[in-house]
Amino acid sequence: SSRVVEVQSQMSERAVELLGLPEDRPCLLLDVGCGSGLSGDYISDEGHYWIGMDISPAMLDVAVEREVEGDLLLADVGHGIPFRPGMFDGCISISAVQWLCNADKKSHSPPKRLYRFFSTLYTALARGSRAVLQLYPENSEQLELITAQAMRAGFTGGMVVDYPNSAKAKKFFLCLFVGTSGTLPKGLGVECADREEMHQAKFTNERTRFRNAKGKSVKKSRDWILEKKERRRRQGKEVRADTKYTGRKRRPRF
Repeated sequence: SSRVVEVQSQMSERAVELLGLPEDRPCLLLDVGCGSGLSGDYISDEGHYWIGMDISPAMLDVAVEREVEGDLLLADVGHGIPFRPGMFDGCISISAVQWLCNADKKSHSPPKRLYRFFSTLYTALARGSRAVLQLYPENSEQLELITAQAMRAGFTGGMVVDYPNSAKAKKFFLCLFVGTSGTLPKGLGVECADREEMHQAKFTNERTRFRNAKGKSVKKSRDWILEKKERRRRQGKEVRADTKYTGRKRRPRF
């Protein structure tokens, strides 16, 4: 278990580093899925303040016993982040967000729970701040689901992958920006940095291409049609294949 603690601490340090906090003042951070407060210890050591949320009373009891510095809140983040707007200078989360992809109750819809989490988190964060969420995705669909809901909620950013070529050390950090689009930090142990950067830049720009003010694709645009077809496919309906002609306007006469 000391190995687990060590890995947890390393990931907390890396997550806080990726937040890029100002060095001249203490910040208030939110720790989502704070557990027994290991990440909080590091945040406190760095001279910052924190509030931790967790769904497990047992884990929070351990945090209380350990007399952590942060304030603790027992809550399900799938119901949203219940803090006032712009309150936090940043958010970190270690190995927690992927749990929102599970439907534990009949009434649970993972996309809705993720959207509720991300949209309320977006509101609770100060403009120009970041959220860094380390997660263990089960597969690429799960990553896609999580990042899509984050973008829908207004975040920009993308995935920072540390040690992508190592089976053991590979770590995913979803690095999200509020308001201002910063440049995505580089993953550790990435030799082919250029290719990586291309991939990440594409990730941010693609989704915001044809969006109106409400963040929806412009009606009847190619994106709007492709999204609609994709939704139909997910519902198991027969849909024509996408081609280069999809969404093209016809000339009034041939």
